Parts: sequence; structure tokens; C-alpha cells
Amino acid sequence: MAGSIYGRLFQISTWGESHGKGIGVVIDGCPAGLSLSEEDIQVYLDRRKPGQSQFTTGRKESDMAQIWSGVFEGRTTGTPISILVQNQDQRSRDYGNIMNTYRPGHADYTFDEKYGFRDYRGGGRSSGRETTARVAAGAVAAKILKELDIEVHAYTKAIGPVSVPENEYHPEEIFQNPIYMPSNAYAQKASAYLEECIKNQDSSGGIIECVITGMPVGIGDTVFEKLDANLAKAMLSIGAVKGFEIGDGFKAADTKGSINNDSFHTKDGGMSDGSKIIFRAAVKPTPSISQPQSTVTKDGENTEMIIKGRHDPVIVPRAVVVVESMAAITILDLLFTNMSARMDKLKSFYGTDVVALF
Repeated sequence: MAGSIYGRLFQISTWGESHGKGIGVVIDGCPAGLSLSEEDIQVYLDRRKPGQSQFTTGRKESDMAQIWSGVFEGRTTGTPISILVQNQDQRSRDYGNIMNTYRPGHADYTFDEKYGFRDYRGGGRSSGRETTARVAAGAVAAKILKELDIEVHAYTKAIGPVSVPENEYHPEEIFQNPIYMPSNAYAQKASAYLEECIKNQDSSGGIIECVITGMPVGIGDTVFEKLDANLAKAMLSIGAVKGFEIGDGFKAADTKGSINNDSFHTKDGGMSDGSKIIFRAAVKPTPSISQPQSTVTKDGENTEMIIKGRHDPVIVPRAVVVVESMAAITILDLLFTNMSARMDKLKSFYGTDVVALF
């Protein structure tokens, strides 16, 4: 299977299945000398792991990070970093009824058609559990960015119809509620909405907003490697994300140039201009719901199914850190690529007065 490697100079390769022995990632291109511990990674994984509230799956996973290579005496060595997260609470029996039946909204049918074989236990490789590996890699990328005074922060802007107005943002409240909203008051409204969804055996979608600060000017390239294009690819590679907008996004289509050209206050071009970058990712409702749904079997027969197992009634809260991680990985990779953009920078880095060792 191709398509599990992301990045050019800071490159990650994720592996593992939802109900396999574990999930992991290999990071290639991390500079030597970065202070890194399993605790640094665990902080990020704890934000993604299941069982945080009544709005997440009941699957019991500690999601403990294990660094297997690339770190010696607390610092990165410059060699590939391998991180493993073992699966501990798989209940594959919950998925026996979908062995020969395709779940609506999932990759079951297309996976079967493409490969002629699939791991039906929890979706296998196409499961959202794959994002565990992305978050582990994102923790490393974010730590490098922080040393460069660049920070990436994501949060829940909306759950279903409940959206936090920008003039009511309280960033200090993001970690004070289980939905990661920048408003405890709106988080209560969203919780009530989700409880109604659960009561009706239904699910909800939402919007994740992400803010990147401290960016230098000129990150990203024209034409095919635009900054916004790379961020869009990163976000849309997350299975549940079905929409992306940066800056004013779709609102820009309903305005004028004299209004939209807002003196660099909103970043929406091919390269960074040093101002704050804001983008949003639209997350679809969890497709696994307990209501009867029409579908087909592997033999093409029409049937009806009720999806069993433990599923999040809303993906958004746990996906916040996934969005944050993919943004950090993307920005760091573009920063590394940008190092070769100018001759004067190369001369400054390598210098003509460097003493040869041989």
C-alpha cells in the first residue's frame, strides 16, 4: 500500500491498524540535538486518546508512547525516530457483522474494490486510530517549532449548529472543557446538543480552527508548493475532514477586493507574510451510528445494518490535536525546504571561512 509517507525533508511514515498489535510512526529528518522524551509526546497523545469524556468512545487505551530509536541520553541523534503505541483494548468481535457488509460513510467498499481484501476490524488501516501516529510525530515537530518561537494552536470552533463567535473567544478556557472550545459557556450548549444526538443514536460534525503564530516571511513556494495548498493537503488527508478554508475562505467569494485585501491581517496566499495564519477544517459526523442504515453486502445484495462497537458520537474534540499536529509537521517541513531558497543564506550558513577537517 502506497500513501503512508508524508513530507519531504521532515518526513513521517505511519504504520499499523486499528485492531493490530499497535500503531507507530518513523520520523526521518529530525535534526540532532533536540531535547526529546516520551513525556513530551505523551502530552499530545493524551489529548487524542479515547475515554476522555461521555463524548468519546469507551475504548480503553492508555496510548503510552515508546521511543524505540533516534534518541540517546535525552536528545535526538539525527537518525530515524521510531515511536510505538501499543493497542490494548481491541474488541474485534464487535465487527464480525461487517465482514461481508459495507458500512455507510466508511472506506469498506472502496478498500475491498481496490485491494480485493480488507481488515474489517474497526476499519483496519483506514480507521481514525491511525491518527495516533500523526499526533506522536506532531509532538516532535511542535517542539522544534517552539524552539524557533513558532506556535500552533487548534481548538473547536463549532459543534453542529453551536459555533463560538470570535468576539466571545476565551483561549484560557480551551482546556477547561471536554470539547476544547474557547468558551465554557458555548461548550455547555454544545454538550447539550451532543447529549441529544446520543439520545437519538446519532452523531455530529463540527469545525476545528487553527492559529499559527511566529511565522517568518516567505515560507512556502509559488505554483505547486504553496503554503495554503500544503496545509489543505495535510488537513484533507485526515479521514474525517471534508472541508478546508484559510483566512476568510469561502466568505472571500462574497466580498470585494477593496475589502478582502486587508493589509496582511489575514493570510491566504502562497507564501507566509509574517502575520498570524488562521485556517479551519470541517469535520463530518461520525459515520458509525446505532440507527438502522441501508447498505449492500459483498455479494451486491441490498440489506440493512446497525453498526455495533464503541464509537465517538463526535470526532471533533479528539481531532483537534490531530489538526494541530498535521499543521506543525507541514510547517516544519516547509521551513526545512526554505533553507535553500537564497544564496546569501547558504553562504551565511556554510561560510567560506569554515575550517576543513580533512
